[in-house]
Amino acid sequence: MRPSILNPLFSDITVLTGVGPKIAALIGRAAGPRVVDLILTPPAGLVDRSFQPKIAEAPTGKILTLRVTVNKHDPPPKGRRLPYKVICSDETGFITLVYFRARADYLQNILPEGETRLISGKVEEFNGARQMSHPDYVTDPDKPDEMPIFEPIYPLTAGLTAGVMRKAVAQALKRVPDIAEWQDESWLKARDWPHWKKAMLAMHAPESQAELSAMAPTRQRLAYDELLANQLALLLIRKARIKSRGRSIFGDNSLRNKARKALPFALTGAQEQALDDIYTDMKAPERMVRLLQGDVGSGKTIVAFFAMLAAAESGAQSALMAPTEILARQHLESLSMLADAAGITLGILTGRDKGSQRRATLEKLANGEIDVLLGTHALFQDDVVFKDLGLVIIDEQHRFGVRQRVALTQKGPKPDLLVMTATPIPRTLSLTAYGDMDHSRITEKPPGRKPVDTRTIPMNRIEEIIAGLRRATANGEQAYWVCPLVEESEVLDLTAAEERFETLKAALGDQVGLVHGKMAGPDKDAIMERFYNGEIKVLIATTVIEVGVNAPNATIMIIEHAERFGLAQLHQLRGRVGRGDKKSSCILLYKAPLGETAKARLNVLRETEDGFVIAEEDLRLRGAGDVLGAAQSGFPRFRLADIAVHGELLAAARDDAELIIRRDADLKSERGEALRALLYLFNRDDAVKLLSAG
Repeated sequence: MRPSILNPLFSDITVLTGVGPKIAALIGRAAGPRVVDLILTPPAGLVDRSFQPKIAEAPTGKILTLRVTVNKHDPPPKGRRLPYKVICSDETGFITLVYFRARADYLQNILPEGETRLISGKVEEFNGARQMSHPDYVTDPDKPDEMPIFEPIYPLTAGLTAGVMRKAVAQALKRVPDIAEWQDESWLKARDWPHWKKAMLAMHAPESQAELSAMAPTRQRLAYDELLANQLALLLIRKARIKSRGRSIFGDNSLRNKARKALPFALTGAQEQALDDIYTDMKAPERMVRLLQGDVGSGKTIVAFFAMLAAAESGAQSALMAPTEILARQHLESLSMLADAAGITLGILTGRDKGSQRRATLEKLANGEIDVLLGTHALFQDDVVFKDLGLVIIDEQHRFGVRQRVALTQKGPKPDLLVMTATPIPRTLSLTAYGDMDHSRITEKPPGRKPVDTRTIPMNRIEEIIAGLRRATANGEQAYWVCPLVEESEVLDLTAAEERFETLKAALGDQVGLVHGKMAGPDKDAIMERFYNGEIKVLIATTVIEVGVNAPNATIMIIEHAERFGLAQLHQLRGRVGRGDKKSSCILLYKAPLGETAKARLNVLRETEDGFVIAEEDLRLRGAGDVLGAAQSGFPRFRLADIAVHGELLAAARDDAELIIRRDADLKSERGEALRALLYLFNRDDAVKLLSAG
């Protein structure tokens, strides 16, 4: 279905001259395996050889170009470790070209005595004389094209040289076709943007640092293309879902009323509004696809539970998928009392469940004896069969890839889908990842929650912190102590969790525990269980405790090297305390001196507990590439667009995409055909397949 004009771009990079399997593997690591990946990899920097001083005026350590006369070649050195030297000059002085392990015949060929040559590289001082070691280029002044004045610098990987990468990109660009324009001509003119091919070629031929900027016209043009492809794909997916009839799930409130009577608190207004949105979607004949955002401790799980009760009232089963076993078992524990009161059966399935226990759970599920199945990614394995799956809920959505989400929704006849996240997402990022979904936000916290007292303290006062911790644990309080690494690193000067565990165990005794991501599931759960039960007073942990862990008696959160964490992550960690009615505190330990960005980040955390404000600040301070972290696989990775910079373009791309869908829903017009090519270019061809299927 891909337009044939694009085929040269979707070839493997081994079609390029000089790119064999070994080089292809290296380029694949740096950019990607196809020709299109090379053209969509923008230069990260620029080598400027335009500075052409005289020898006497040439500064050291800066890339420059000299026009010289080749005076003489010194006799070849006797030993291989000694340099081969060529003496050159201009009217202002002399410079020696130095080569190690060089072939004399080759150098005499490219630097013939008495001839003029252009040489480019960095000048150095050695024993009071000027020299240039291994010039980057030596060319005949009559053949200036052999030495580029401006050279783009691309991302590299170990074993891949800049020259090989540049040559591969240059060859890839020769395969760029003349594609029909998909952007509106008046829009291009208003922005002073070039056409696509011209923009693409210009991006790879910068002539100044300004042209590398994300705000340069060529980069803006191409970033807008990528954002338009993203928004158009999301709207096409949404359109396909709306056309995809689901089922109307409409209960009689019998189970929900029983659960409400058993609730020890009233739901907040924001929770009630979110439930209204969800119930309306579930009643509709189309499939529900809704994102529920709620800050740490805002009560999303209860909202999800009432949605599952609505499904149970209509005879349908529900599945709730959590990212970790600890969180799945915690959901089971926290919901059991309400499930008993409502009269429904909960089940759980994780990777730890084996043998007869697993078989029994699967049998009950297939028979319809389990109303709600909680679990981890184990839920979407092939042998997990529901009798009638009507509702799928995915907790901490960004921890799962799209394929995992799809795999679970295929377990039933077009079940409704509710995805939840406690990581507040900036509006612009939310639009790029969840533009195909309806949104609900829980912006209130349940009454009675006390604010967490947040303080920043330098690492050199750590003994005071340990002394304070000793007093707090003696009074029955519990604390988390979070470290950024599991083991000591020679690269980063950070205290490892294991080292801190030993230090605190020596100071506080056996009431200290350690939990981290490298531990086996059962060992991790056993430590967490002891912490919940109060046997362990201080839990040393890595960010494995970031999401969903709930220990109401924990009142102290200490985050070591807080300057190394992102704002959203710090906010998540702080949310592990202050969950009961006791006064809680969060201590951000930092290594002085703090950089400006790190200082701003920690100040934001001290000033507000609003996760949505914090998310927007995190995006502003760090940019979209870092704000979510590499592990958060549900978010698109843009190659040319930068959401932190191109927010205004994203809004325009959304409007443009909506207008396109209104005018040409199947992309059958002339512009529509060009837009199909755009979707393929930016790897959004799933949306094209939906069009063809529809």
